[in-house]
Amino acid sequence: MNSTPSLEVAFAFNNRTTMKKFIYPIIATLLLTVSCMENTPKEEAEDQVQAPHLEKRGGVTQLIVDGKPFLALACELGNSTASSRKYLSPYWKKLKECGVNTVLATVSWEQTEPEEGKYDFTVVDDLLSDARSHDMRLALLWFGSWKNGITSYTPKWVKGDTKRFPLALTPEGKPLPILTTLGDETCKADARAFAALMHHLKEVDAHHQTVVMMQVENEVGLHGHPRDYCPQAEEAFRGQVPQALTDWLTAHRDSLLPETQKAWEAGGCRTAGTWEEVFGHNDRAAEIFMAWHYASYIDRIAAAGKAEYDLPTFVNAWIVQPEDTRPGNYPSGGPQAQNHDIWHAAAPHIDILSPDIYLDDFPEVARLYARSSTPMFIPESRSGQNGAANAAYAIGAMGAIGYSPFGFERNCDDPSNIPFAQFYQKAGSIAPAILAAQAEHRIGAAWLKGDHPQRVKDEIRLGDVRILCELVSSGMRNGGAPQLTGGTYDPDAIGYVVAIQEKDGWLFLGSNVRVTFLPADGKGYIGLAKVVEGDFDKKGRWKEGRWLNGDEIQLRYDLLYAVDEGFSGQGLNFGRPEPSFLKVELFRY
Repeated sequence: MNSTPSLEVAFAFNNRTTMKKFIYPIIATLLLTVSCMENTPKEEAEDQVQAPHLEKRGGVTQLIVDGKPFLALACELGNSTASSRKYLSPYWKKLKECGVNTVLATVSWEQTEPEEGKYDFTVVDDLLSDARSHDMRLALLWFGSWKNGITSYTPKWVKGDTKRFPLALTPEGKPLPILTTLGDETCKADARAFAALMHHLKEVDAHHQTVVMMQVENEVGLHGHPRDYCPQAEEAFRGQVPQALTDWLTAHRDSLLPETQKAWEAGGCRTAGTWEEVFGHNDRAAEIFMAWHYASYIDRIAAAGKAEYDLPTFVNAWIVQPEDTRPGNYPSGGPQAQNHDIWHAAAPHIDILSPDIYLDDFPEVARLYARSSTPMFIPESRSGQNGAANAAYAIGAMGAIGYSPFGFERNCDDPSNIPFAQFYQKAGSIAPAILAAQAEHRIGAAWLKGDHPQRVKDEIRLGDVRILCELVSSGMRNGGAPQLTGGTYDPDAIGYVVAIQEKDGWLFLGSNVRVTFLPADGKGYIGLAKVVEGDFDKKGRWKEGRWLNGDEIQLRYDLLYAVDEGFSGQGLNFGRPEPSFLKVELFRY
Protein backbone atom coordinates (compact mmCIF):
# COMPACT_ATOMS: atom_id res chain seq x y z
CA MET A 1 0.00 0.00 0.00
CA ASN A 2 1.28 3.42 -0.86
CA SER A 3 1.73 5.31 2.40
CA THR A 4 2.16 8.68 0.73
CA PRO A 5 -0.75 10.98 1.68
CA SER A 6 -2.98 12.11 -1.19
CA LEU A 7 -2.72 15.68 -2.40
CA GLU A 8 -6.23 16.45 -1.05
CA VAL A 9 -5.46 15.19 2.44
CA ALA A 10 -2.11 16.90 2.50
CA PHE A 11 -3.72 20.14 1.43
CA ALA A 12 -6.33 19.82 4.12
CA PHE A 13 -3.89 19.16 6.89
CA ASN A 14 -1.62 21.92 5.74
CA ASN A 15 -4.48 24.41 5.63
CA ARG A 16 -6.32 23.79 8.89
CA THR A 17 -6.27 27.43 9.73
CA THR A 18 -7.92 28.29 6.43
CA MET A 19 -10.63 25.65 6.97
CA LYS A 20 -11.47 26.95 10.40
CA LYS A 21 -11.72 30.43 9.00
CA PHE A 22 -14.29 29.56 6.32
CA ILE A 23 -16.08 26.32 7.26
CA TYR A 24 -16.83 26.87 10.95
CA PRO A 25 -18.78 30.12 10.40
CA ILE A 26 -20.89 28.39 7.73
CA ILE A 27 -21.73 25.51 10.08
CA ALA A 28 -22.57 27.95 12.86
CA THR A 29 -24.92 29.88 10.56
CA LEU A 30 -26.73 26.71 9.50
CA LEU A 31 -27.20 25.61 13.11
CA LEU A 32 -28.55 29.04 14.06
CA THR A 33 -31.00 28.98 11.15
CA VAL A 34 -32.32 25.55 12.13
CA SER A 35 -32.64 26.69 15.75
CA CYS A 36 -34.63 29.78 14.71
CA MET A 37 -36.93 27.67 12.53
CA GLU A 38 -37.60 25.27 15.39
CA ASN A 39 -38.41 28.14 17.72
CA THR A 40 -40.60 30.17 15.34
CA PRO A 41 -43.73 31.12 17.29
CA LYS A 42 -46.90 29.29 16.22
CA GLU A 43 -48.61 32.63 15.63
CA GLU A 44 -45.93 33.65 13.11
CA ALA A 45 -46.35 30.44 11.15
CA GLU A 46 -50.11 30.85 11.11
CA ASP A 47 -49.77 34.42 9.84
CA GLN A 48 -48.42 32.94 6.63
CA VAL A 49 -51.78 31.25 5.98
CA GLN A 50 -54.18 33.78 4.48
CA ALA A 51 -57.27 34.09 6.65
CA PRO A 52 -60.79 33.67 5.24
CA HIS A 53 -61.62 36.82 3.31
CA LEU A 54 -63.87 38.33 0.67
CA GLU A 55 -62.58 38.70 -2.86
CA LYS A 56 -64.05 40.21 -6.01
CA ARG A 57 -64.17 37.57 -8.72
CA GLY A 58 -65.74 38.59 -11.98
CA GLY A 59 -69.08 40.18 -11.24
CA VAL A 60 -69.50 38.88 -7.69
CA THR A 61 -67.79 39.00 -4.32
CA GLN A 62 -66.99 35.54 -3.00
CA LEU A 63 -65.89 34.12 0.33
CA ILE A 64 -62.39 32.63 0.09
CA VAL A 65 -61.51 29.86 2.57
CA ASP A 66 -58.24 27.91 2.44
CA GLY A 67 -57.39 29.84 -0.70
CA LYS A 68 -60.50 28.74 -2.65
CA PRO A 69 -64.03 30.13 -3.16
CA PHE A 70 -66.44 28.71 -0.61
CA LEU A 71 -70.24 28.40 -0.85
CA ALA A 72 -71.83 28.63 2.61
CA LEU A 73 -74.74 26.19 2.71
CA ALA A 74 -75.45 27.29 6.23
CA CYS A 75 -77.94 27.19 9.05
CA GLU A 76 -78.32 29.45 12.07
CA LEU A 77 -78.81 27.77 15.42
CA GLY A 78 -81.45 28.95 17.86
CA ASN A 79 -80.24 31.82 20.02
CA SER A 80 -79.47 29.67 23.08
CA THR A 81 -78.51 26.38 21.41
CA ALA A 82 -74.75 26.98 21.31
CA SER A 83 -74.57 28.02 24.97
CA SER A 84 -74.54 24.34 25.98
CA ARG A 85 -72.25 21.80 24.33
CA LYS A 86 -74.38 18.94 25.65
CA TYR A 87 -77.57 20.45 24.22
CA LEU A 88 -76.03 21.04 20.79
CA SER A 89 -74.18 17.72 20.59
CA PRO A 90 -76.90 15.53 19.00
CA TYR A 91 -77.58 18.04 16.22
CA TRP A 92 -74.18 18.08 14.50
CA LYS A 93 -74.62 14.76 12.70
CA LYS A 94 -78.18 15.60 11.63
CA LEU A 95 -77.10 18.93 10.16
CA LYS A 96 -74.23 17.30 8.31
CA GLU A 97 -76.59 14.73 6.80
CA CYS A 98 -78.83 17.57 5.59
CA GLY A 99 -75.99 19.03 3.52
CA VAL A 100 -75.14 21.87 5.91
CA ASN A 101 -71.47 22.88 5.70
CA THR A 102 -71.52 26.02 7.88
CA VAL A 103 -73.15 26.65 11.25
CA LEU A 104 -74.02 30.14 12.50
CA ALA A 105 -73.67 30.02 16.27
CA THR A 106 -74.10 32.60 19.02
CA VAL A 107 -71.20 33.69 21.20
CA SER A 108 -72.50 36.02 23.90
CA TRP A 109 -70.75 38.76 25.84
CA GLU A 110 -72.34 37.59 29.11
CA GLN A 111 -70.92 34.09 28.76
CA THR A 112 -67.41 35.04 27.62
CA GLU A 113 -66.76 37.91 30.08
CA PRO A 114 -68.77 37.10 33.24
CA GLU A 115 -66.39 39.34 35.22
CA GLU A 116 -64.90 42.47 33.71
CA GLY A 117 -61.50 41.73 32.22
CA LYS A 118 -61.74 37.97 32.88
CA TYR A 119 -62.53 35.97 29.75
CA ASP A 120 -63.84 32.44 29.40
CA PHE A 121 -63.82 31.03 25.86
CA THR A 122 -64.93 27.50 26.73
CA VAL A 123 -68.05 27.84 24.58
CA VAL A 124 -65.94 28.98 21.63
CA ASP A 125 -63.41 26.17 22.02
CA ASP A 126 -66.18 23.57 22.26
CA LEU A 127 -67.77 24.91 19.07
CA LEU A 128 -64.43 24.80 17.27
CA SER A 129 -63.72 21.25 18.36
CA ASP A 130 -67.16 19.90 17.45
CA ALA A 131 -67.32 21.73 14.12
CA ARG A 132 -63.93 20.36 13.10
CA SER A 133 -64.85 16.82 14.08
CA HIS A 134 -67.85 17.05 11.74
CA ASP A 135 -65.93 18.82 8.94
CA MET A 136 -68.03 21.98 9.30
CA ARG A 137 -67.24 25.68 9.22
CA LEU A 138 -68.54 28.31 11.63
CA ALA A 139 -69.79 31.87 11.42
CA LEU A 140 -69.90 33.27 14.94
CA LEU A 141 -72.62 35.71 15.97
CA TRP A 142 -71.40 38.23 18.55
CA PHE A 143 -74.35 39.06 20.80
CA GLY A 144 -72.91 42.02 22.71
CA SER A 145 -74.69 45.32 23.27
CA TRP A 146 -77.80 44.32 21.30
CA LYS A 147 -79.77 41.32 20.13
CA ASN A 148 -82.91 42.06 18.07
CA GLY A 149 -82.25 45.68 19.03
CA ILE A 150 -82.73 44.89 22.74
CA THR A 151 -80.02 44.64 25.40
CA SER A 152 -80.18 41.18 26.95
CA TYR A 153 -76.87 39.39 26.32
CA THR A 154 -74.64 41.79 28.26
CA PRO A 155 -72.89 40.62 31.46
CA LYS A 156 -74.46 41.38 34.85
CA TRP A 157 -71.77 43.96 35.58
CA VAL A 158 -73.00 45.91 32.54
CA LYS A 159 -76.71 45.43 33.19
CA GLY A 160 -76.42 46.71 36.76
CA ASP A 161 -74.49 49.93 36.07
CA THR A 162 -76.70 52.22 34.01
CA LYS A 163 -74.65 55.26 35.01
CA ARG A 164 -71.51 53.92 33.35
CA PHE A 165 -73.50 52.11 30.65
CA PRO A 166 -76.49 54.40 29.96
CA LEU A 167 -79.77 53.36 28.38
CA ALA A 168 -81.79 54.94 25.59
CA LEU A 169 -84.76 57.03 26.74
CA THR A 170 -88.24 57.75 25.38
CA PRO A 171 -89.32 61.39 24.77
CA GLU A 172 -90.92 61.25 28.23
CA GLY A 173 -87.61 60.23 29.80
CA LYS A 174 -88.53 56.59 30.45
CA PRO A 175 -85.62 54.13 30.16
CA LEU A 176 -85.79 51.49 27.45
CA PRO A 177 -84.08 48.08 27.90
CA ILE A 178 -81.70 49.21 25.16
CA LEU A 179 -78.17 50.55 25.57
CA THR A 180 -77.79 53.96 23.98
CA THR A 181 -75.44 54.26 21.02
CA LEU A 182 -74.03 57.39 22.69
CA GLY A 183 -72.50 55.42 25.60
CA ASP A 184 -68.76 55.73 24.99
CA GLU A 185 -67.80 53.50 27.93
CA THR A 186 -70.23 50.84 26.73
CA CYS A 187 -68.74 50.83 23.25
CA LYS A 188 -65.21 50.58 24.65
CA ALA A 189 -66.14 47.65 26.89
CA ASP A 190 -67.94 45.82 24.06
CA ALA A 191 -65.00 46.44 21.71
CA ARG A 192 -62.50 45.10 24.28
CA ALA A 193 -64.52 41.90 24.69
CA PHE A 194 -64.88 41.42 20.93
CA ALA A 195 -61.18 42.08 20.40
CA ALA A 196 -60.35 39.49 23.06
CA LEU A 197 -62.54 36.97 21.26
CA MET A 198 -60.84 37.68 17.93
CA HIS A 199 -57.39 37.45 19.54
CA HIS A 200 -58.33 34.05 20.93
CA LEU A 201 -59.65 32.88 17.55
CA LYS A 202 -56.41 33.85 15.85
CA GLU A 203 -54.41 31.89 18.40
CA VAL A 204 -56.47 28.70 18.19
CA ASP A 205 -58.07 28.74 14.74
CA ALA A 206 -56.05 30.75 12.21
CA HIS A 207 -54.40 27.60 10.88
CA HIS A 208 -57.65 25.57 10.79
CA GLN A 209 -59.90 28.33 9.38
CA THR A 210 -62.95 26.82 11.07
CA VAL A 211 -64.45 30.28 11.63
CA VAL A 212 -65.01 31.97 8.28
CA MET A 213 -67.14 35.03 9.18
CA MET A 214 -68.22 37.13 12.16
CA GLN A 215 -71.58 38.80 12.76
CA VAL A 216 -71.24 41.92 14.94
CA GLU A 217 -74.34 42.42 17.15
CA ASN A 218 -77.81 41.37 15.96
CA GLU A 219 -80.68 43.21 14.24
CA VAL A 220 -79.76 46.52 15.82
CA GLY A 221 -81.95 49.60 15.91
CA LEU A 222 -84.16 51.53 18.33
CA HIS A 223 -87.61 50.18 19.16
CA GLY A 224 -90.64 52.41 19.74
CA HIS A 225 -89.45 55.78 18.47
CA PRO A 226 -87.48 57.07 15.47
CA ARG A 227 -84.64 58.22 17.74
CA ASP A 228 -83.13 58.11 21.21
CA TYR A 229 -83.88 60.94 23.71
CA CYS A 230 -81.21 60.32 26.35
CA PRO A 231 -79.20 63.48 27.29
CA GLN A 232 -76.21 62.46 25.14
CA ALA A 233 -78.46 61.80 22.15
CA GLU A 234 -80.34 65.07 22.61
CA GLU A 235 -77.09 67.02 22.59
CA ALA A 236 -75.80 65.16 19.52
CA PHE A 237 -79.06 65.61 17.60
CA ARG A 238 -79.01 69.37 18.21
CA GLY A 239 -75.37 69.47 17.16
CA GLN A 240 -73.75 69.44 13.74
CA VAL A 241 -73.93 66.53 11.33
CA PRO A 242 -70.41 65.03 11.28
CA GLN A 243 -68.38 66.32 8.36
CA ALA A 244 -67.32 62.74 7.62
CA LEU A 245 -70.93 62.00 6.65
CA THR A 246 -71.51 65.06 4.47
CA ASP A 247 -68.11 64.53 2.81
CA TRP A 248 -69.12 60.95 1.99
CA LEU A 249 -72.48 62.05 0.59
CA THR A 250 -70.77 64.66 -1.56
CA ALA A 251 -68.19 62.17 -2.87
CA HIS A 252 -70.91 59.64 -3.76
CA ARG A 253 -73.56 62.10 -4.90
CA ASP A 254 -74.07 60.45 -8.29
CA SER A 255 -74.66 56.98 -6.85
CA LEU A 256 -76.71 57.64 -3.71
CA LEU A 257 -79.75 55.50 -3.03
CA PRO A 258 -83.10 57.21 -3.79
CA GLU A 259 -84.01 57.32 -0.08
CA THR A 260 -80.73 59.06 0.77
CA GLN A 261 -81.00 61.49 -2.12
CA LYS A 262 -84.56 62.43 -1.17
CA ALA A 263 -83.64 63.06 2.48
CA TRP A 264 -80.56 65.11 1.60
CA GLU A 265 -82.47 67.17 -0.97
CA ALA A 266 -85.09 67.94 1.69
CA GLY A 267 -82.49 70.11 3.38
CA GLY A 268 -81.12 71.53 0.15
CA CYS A 269 -78.12 69.15 -0.03
CA ARG A 270 -76.37 71.15 2.68
CA THR A 271 -72.88 70.13 3.72
CA ALA A 272 -73.17 71.62 7.22
CA GLY A 273 -75.89 72.08 9.81
CA THR A 274 -77.88 70.17 12.41
CA TRP A 275 -79.49 66.85 11.54
CA GLU A 276 -82.86 68.49 10.87
CA GLU A 277 -81.27 71.30 8.85
CA VAL A 278 -79.45 68.81 6.62
CA PHE A 279 -82.09 66.07 6.36
CA GLY A 280 -85.40 67.78 7.15
CA HIS A 281 -87.74 68.10 10.12
CA ASN A 282 -89.16 64.57 9.97
CA ASP A 283 -88.77 60.97 11.10
CA ARG A 284 -86.33 60.27 8.27
CA ALA A 285 -83.80 62.71 9.72
CA ALA A 286 -84.16 60.96 13.09
CA GLU A 287 -83.65 57.57 11.44
CA ILE A 288 -80.51 58.75 9.64
CA PHE A 289 -79.21 60.12 12.95
CA MET A 290 -79.71 56.70 14.56
CA ALA A 291 -78.20 54.87 11.58
CA TRP A 292 -75.05 57.00 11.83
CA HIS A 293 -74.65 56.31 15.53
CA TYR A 294 -75.43 52.58 15.38
CA ALA A 295 -73.06 52.14 12.44
CA SER A 296 -70.31 54.22 14.06
CA TYR A 297 -70.63 52.29 17.34
CA ILE A 298 -70.51 48.89 15.65
CA ASP A 299 -67.66 49.96 13.38
CA ARG A 300 -65.51 50.68 16.45
CA ILE A 301 -66.19 47.15 17.68
CA ALA A 302 -65.49 45.56 14.30
CA ALA A 303 -62.29 47.59 13.90
CA ALA A 304 -61.01 46.44 17.30
CA GLY A 305 -61.70 42.84 16.33
CA LYS A 306 -60.15 43.09 12.88
CA ALA A 307 -57.00 44.57 14.42
CA GLU A 308 -56.60 41.23 16.20
CA TYR A 309 -57.81 38.88 13.45
CA ASP A 310 -59.15 40.20 10.16
CA LEU A 311 -62.14 38.02 9.30
CA PRO A 312 -65.10 39.07 7.11
CA THR A 313 -67.76 40.85 9.16
CA PHE A 314 -71.47 41.31 8.58
CA VAL A 315 -74.44 42.89 10.31
CA ASN A 316 -77.99 41.64 9.86
CA ALA A 317 -81.14 43.70 9.45
CA TRP A 318 -84.60 43.34 10.94
CA ILE A 319 -86.23 44.45 7.72
CA VAL A 320 -89.20 46.79 7.30
CA GLN A 321 -92.50 44.90 7.51
CA PRO A 322 -95.56 45.71 5.35
CA GLU A 323 -97.51 47.00 8.37
CA ASP A 324 -94.75 49.34 9.59
CA THR A 325 -95.55 53.04 9.22
CA ARG A 326 -92.44 54.70 10.63
CA PRO A 327 -88.97 54.04 12.06
CA GLY A 328 -89.36 52.55 15.52
CA ASN A 329 -92.05 50.15 14.30
CA TYR A 330 -88.98 48.37 12.96
CA PRO A 331 -85.64 48.96 14.75
CA SER A 332 -84.77 52.53 13.72
CA GLY A 333 -81.27 53.08 12.40
CA GLY A 334 -80.47 49.47 11.65
CA PRO A 335 -78.87 48.30 8.39
CA GLN A 336 -82.19 48.32 6.53
CA ALA A 337 -81.98 48.82 2.77
CA GLN A 338 -82.84 52.55 2.94
CA ASN A 339 -79.94 53.13 5.38
CA HIS A 340 -77.13 51.45 3.46
CA ASP A 341 -75.49 54.71 2.37
CA ILE A 342 -75.25 55.88 5.97
CA TRP A 343 -73.82 52.54 7.09
CA HIS A 344 -71.26 52.52 4.30
CA ALA A 345 -70.17 56.01 5.32
CA ALA A 346 -69.93 55.26 9.04
CA ALA A 347 -68.82 51.60 9.11
CA PRO A 348 -65.99 50.80 6.69
CA HIS A 349 -65.00 47.79 8.82
CA ILE A 350 -68.34 46.07 8.17
CA ASP A 351 -68.10 44.04 4.96
CA ILE A 352 -71.69 42.87 4.40
CA LEU A 353 -75.11 44.37 5.17
CA SER A 354 -77.43 41.36 5.29
CA PRO A 355 -81.23 41.08 5.34
CA ASP A 356 -83.07 38.56 7.52
CA ILE A 357 -85.89 37.61 5.15
CA TYR A 358 -89.10 36.01 6.36
CA LEU A 359 -91.46 37.91 4.04
CA ASP A 360 -93.25 36.04 1.26
CA ASP A 361 -91.67 37.76 -1.75
CA PHE A 362 -88.03 36.77 -1.26
CA PRO A 363 -86.73 38.07 -4.64
CA GLU A 364 -88.17 41.54 -4.08
CA VAL A 365 -86.42 41.94 -0.72
CA ALA A 366 -83.15 40.43 -1.96
CA ARG A 367 -83.01 42.85 -4.89
CA LEU A 368 -83.70 45.78 -2.57
CA TYR A 369 -80.68 44.86 -0.46
CA ALA A 370 -78.48 44.34 -3.51
CA ARG A 371 -78.84 47.94 -4.76
CA SER A 372 -75.80 49.27 -2.89
CA SER A 373 -73.52 46.53 -4.26
CA THR A 374 -73.02 45.01 -0.82
CA PRO A 375 -72.11 41.30 -1.09
CA MET A 376 -75.16 39.07 -0.70
CA PHE A 377 -75.46 36.78 2.32
CA ILE A 378 -78.74 35.69 3.92
CA PRO A 379 -78.09 34.85 7.59
CA GLU A 380 -81.72 34.25 8.56
CA SER A 381 -84.61 32.96 6.50
CA ARG A 382 -86.88 29.98 6.05
CA SER A 383 -86.29 26.28 5.48
CA GLY A 384 -88.64 23.75 3.83
CA GLN A 385 -89.50 23.94 0.13
CA ASN A 386 -89.85 27.73 0.48
CA GLY A 387 -86.33 27.91 1.88
CA ALA A 388 -84.97 25.73 -0.92
CA ALA A 389 -86.42 28.16 -3.47
CA ASN A 390 -84.99 31.12 -1.53
CA ALA A 391 -81.54 29.55 -1.36
CA ALA A 392 -81.60 28.64 -5.05
CA TYR A 393 -82.53 32.19 -6.01
CA ALA A 394 -79.98 33.82 -3.70
CA ILE A 395 -77.15 31.64 -4.98
CA GLY A 396 -78.16 31.45 -8.63
CA ALA A 397 -79.67 34.88 -9.32
CA MET A 398 -78.01 37.13 -6.73
CA GLY A 399 -74.50 35.67 -6.57
CA ALA A 400 -74.86 35.10 -2.82
CA ILE A 401 -71.96 33.69 -0.82
CA GLY A 402 -74.47 31.71 1.20
CA TYR A 403 -77.90 31.18 2.73
CA SER A 404 -79.00 30.19 6.23
CA PRO A 405 -82.41 29.17 7.64
CA PHE A 406 -82.94 30.11 11.27
CA GLY A 407 -83.33 27.50 14.04
CA PHE A 408 -82.87 24.69 11.53
CA GLU A 409 -81.39 22.25 14.06
CA ARG A 410 -84.73 22.03 15.85
CA ASN A 411 -86.62 20.68 12.85
CA CYS A 412 -83.96 19.51 10.40
CA ASP A 413 -85.30 15.94 10.51
CA ASP A 414 -88.94 16.99 10.07
CA PRO A 415 -90.48 15.58 6.84
CA SER A 416 -91.30 19.13 5.70
CA ASN A 417 -87.56 19.82 5.50
CA ILE A 418 -86.69 16.90 3.25
CA PRO A 419 -86.91 19.14 0.12
CA PHE A 420 -84.59 21.68 1.74
CA ALA A 421 -82.01 19.07 2.72
CA GLN A 422 -82.18 17.61 -0.79
CA PHE A 423 -81.45 21.02 -2.31
CA TYR A 424 -78.46 21.58 0.01
CA GLN A 425 -77.10 18.12 -0.75
CA LYS A 426 -77.35 18.64 -4.50
CA ALA A 427 -76.06 22.22 -4.42
CA GLY A 428 -73.14 21.06 -2.30
CA SER A 429 -72.23 18.41 -4.86
CA ILE A 430 -71.78 21.10 -7.54
CA ALA A 431 -70.53 23.96 -5.35
CA PRO A 432 -67.31 24.48 -7.40
CA ALA A 433 -69.38 24.69 -10.60
CA ILE A 434 -71.77 27.18 -8.99
CA LEU A 435 -68.94 29.39 -7.75
CA ALA A 436 -67.14 29.37 -11.10
CA ALA A 437 -70.38 30.19 -12.91
CA GLN A 438 -71.10 33.07 -10.50
CA ALA A 439 -67.74 34.66 -11.27
CA GLU A 440 -68.18 34.20 -15.02
CA HIS A 441 -71.84 35.31 -15.34
CA ARG A 442 -72.94 31.82 -16.46
CA ILE A 443 -75.64 31.19 -13.85
CA GLY A 444 -79.20 32.30 -13.27
CA ALA A 445 -82.20 31.24 -11.20
CA ALA A 446 -85.97 31.52 -11.05
CA TRP A 447 -88.25 31.64 -7.98
CA LEU A 448 -91.91 30.67 -8.38
CA LYS A 449 -94.87 30.72 -6.00
CA GLY A 450 -98.47 29.74 -6.66
CA ASP A 451 -100.13 32.31 -4.41
CA HIS A 452 -98.33 35.22 -6.13
CA PRO A 453 -99.98 35.93 -9.52
CA GLN A 454 -96.83 37.75 -10.68
CA ARG A 455 -94.58 34.90 -9.50
CA VAL A 456 -96.00 31.88 -11.33
CA LYS A 457 -93.64 32.64 -14.21
CA ASP A 458 -90.08 33.92 -14.38
CA GLU A 459 -87.32 34.28 -16.96
CA ILE A 460 -83.58 33.75 -16.99
CA ARG A 461 -81.40 35.28 -19.71
CA LEU A 462 -78.00 33.75 -20.30
CA GLY A 463 -75.99 34.25 -23.48
CA ASP A 464 -78.23 34.10 -26.53
CA VAL A 465 -81.01 32.11 -24.83
CA ARG A 466 -84.15 33.13 -22.99
CA ILE A 467 -85.04 30.48 -20.41
CA LEU A 468 -88.74 30.70 -19.54
CA CYS A 469 -89.69 29.12 -16.23
CA GLU A 470 -93.22 28.32 -15.13
CA LEU A 471 -94.63 26.77 -11.99
CA VAL A 472 -96.00 23.26 -12.48
CA SER A 473 -99.60 23.53 -13.67
CA SER A 474 -102.35 21.38 -15.14
CA GLY A 475 -105.01 22.15 -17.70
CA MET A 476 -106.41 21.76 -21.19
CA ARG A 477 -106.34 24.45 -23.85
CA ASN A 478 -106.42 25.14 -27.58
CA GLY A 479 -108.87 22.47 -28.71
CA GLY A 480 -108.61 20.28 -25.63
CA ALA A 481 -105.04 19.12 -26.15
CA PRO A 482 -103.30 18.26 -22.85
CA GLN A 483 -100.69 20.81 -21.89
CA LEU A 484 -97.93 20.95 -19.31
CA THR A 485 -97.63 24.73 -19.54
CA GLY A 486 -100.31 27.33 -18.90
CA GLY A 487 -103.22 26.22 -16.75
CA THR A 488 -104.20 26.02 -13.12
CA TYR A 489 -101.52 26.67 -10.50
CA ASP A 490 -101.66 25.18 -7.03
CA PRO A 491 -101.61 28.19 -4.64
CA ASP A 492 -99.45 26.20 -2.20
CA ALA A 493 -96.88 25.19 -4.81
CA ILE A 494 -93.36 26.62 -4.72
CA GLY A 495 -90.83 26.00 -7.46
CA TYR A 496 -87.33 27.00 -8.47
CA VAL A 497 -84.65 26.29 -11.01
CA VAL A 498 -80.93 27.06 -11.19
CA ALA A 499 -79.43 27.19 -14.70
CA ILE A 500 -75.70 26.96 -15.39
CA GLN A 501 -74.29 27.44 -18.88
CA GLU A 502 -71.48 24.96 -19.47
CA LYS A 503 -68.92 24.64 -22.24
CA ASP A 504 -70.86 21.95 -24.08
CA GLY A 505 -74.41 22.54 -22.87
CA TRP A 506 -76.48 23.39 -19.82
CA LEU A 507 -76.90 22.06 -16.30
CA PHE A 508 -80.24 22.57 -14.54
CA LEU A 509 -81.25 21.92 -10.94
CA GLY A 510 -84.97 22.34 -10.42
CA SER A 511 -88.13 21.48 -8.54
CA ASN A 512 -91.84 22.02 -9.36
CA VAL A 513 -91.05 23.94 -12.54
CA ARG A 514 -91.23 23.58 -16.32
CA VAL A 515 -88.68 25.18 -18.57
CA THR A 516 -88.95 26.24 -22.21
CA PHE A 517 -86.54 28.12 -24.47
CA LEU A 518 -86.62 31.04 -26.88
CA PRO A 519 -83.79 32.62 -28.89
CA ALA A 520 -82.81 35.96 -27.36
CA ASP A 521 -82.68 37.59 -30.80
CA GLY A 522 -86.19 36.35 -31.68
CA LYS A 523 -84.98 34.51 -34.77
CA GLY A 524 -85.87 30.86 -35.35
CA TYR A 525 -86.57 28.24 -32.71
CA ILE A 526 -84.71 26.34 -30.02
CA GLY A 527 -85.09 22.60 -29.70
CA LEU A 528 -83.72 20.00 -27.31
CA ALA A 529 -80.90 18.01 -28.89
CA LYS A 530 -80.23 15.89 -25.81
CA VAL A 531 -81.66 15.69 -22.28
CA VAL A 532 -80.09 13.42 -19.67
CA GLU A 533 -81.03 13.02 -16.04
CA GLY A 534 -78.42 12.07 -13.49
CA ASP A 535 -76.69 13.00 -10.27
CA PHE A 536 -73.29 13.91 -8.86
CA ASP A 537 -71.38 11.76 -6.40
CA LYS A 538 -69.58 13.07 -3.30
CA LYS A 539 -66.53 13.91 -5.40
CA GLY A 540 -68.59 15.99 -7.82
CA ARG A 541 -68.47 13.45 -10.67
CA TRP A 542 -71.49 13.23 -12.97
CA LYS A 543 -73.33 9.91 -12.94
CA GLU A 544 -75.54 9.61 -16.00
CA GLY A 545 -79.07 8.28 -15.76
CA ARG A 546 -81.90 8.08 -18.31
CA TRP A 547 -81.85 9.84 -21.67
CA LEU A 548 -85.18 11.67 -21.78
CA ASN A 549 -87.32 12.11 -24.86
CA GLY A 550 -90.91 11.71 -26.02
CA ASP A 551 -93.45 12.24 -23.28
CA GLU A 552 -90.74 13.31 -20.81
CA ILE A 553 -89.87 16.46 -22.81
CA GLN A 554 -93.01 17.17 -24.85
CA LEU A 555 -94.78 19.91 -22.88
CA ARG A 556 -97.24 21.05 -25.57
CA TYR A 557 -99.24 19.24 -28.19
CA ASP A 558 -100.98 22.32 -29.62
CA LEU A 559 -98.00 22.70 -31.96
CA LEU A 560 -99.50 25.26 -34.33
CA TYR A 561 -100.17 27.60 -31.42
CA ALA A 562 -96.74 26.85 -29.91
CA VAL A 563 -94.94 27.58 -33.17
CA ASP A 564 -96.84 30.85 -33.60
CA GLU A 565 -95.59 31.85 -30.15
CA GLY A 566 -91.99 30.93 -31.04
CA PHE A 567 -91.78 27.66 -29.10
CA SER A 568 -90.81 24.19 -30.27
CA GLY A 569 -93.30 22.55 -27.91
CA GLN A 570 -90.50 20.78 -26.04
CA GLY A 571 -89.10 21.63 -22.62
CA LEU A 572 -87.87 20.39 -19.27
CA ASN A 573 -90.26 19.02 -16.68
CA PHE A 574 -89.18 19.24 -13.03
CA GLY A 575 -92.51 18.06 -11.74
CA ARG A 576 -91.58 16.66 -8.34
CA PRO A 577 -90.98 18.34 -4.99
CA GLU A 578 -87.67 16.45 -4.87
CA PRO A 579 -85.10 18.51 -6.82
CA SER A 580 -83.30 16.87 -9.72
CA PHE A 581 -80.50 17.52 -12.19
CA LEU A 582 -80.80 17.60 -15.96
CA LYS A 583 -77.96 18.05 -18.45
CA VAL A 584 -79.20 19.57 -21.70
CA GLU A 585 -77.88 20.29 -25.17
CA LEU A 586 -79.84 22.75 -27.33
CA PHE A 587 -79.99 23.38 -31.06
CA ARG A 588 -81.44 26.15 -33.19
CA TYR A 589 -83.50 25.74 -36.36
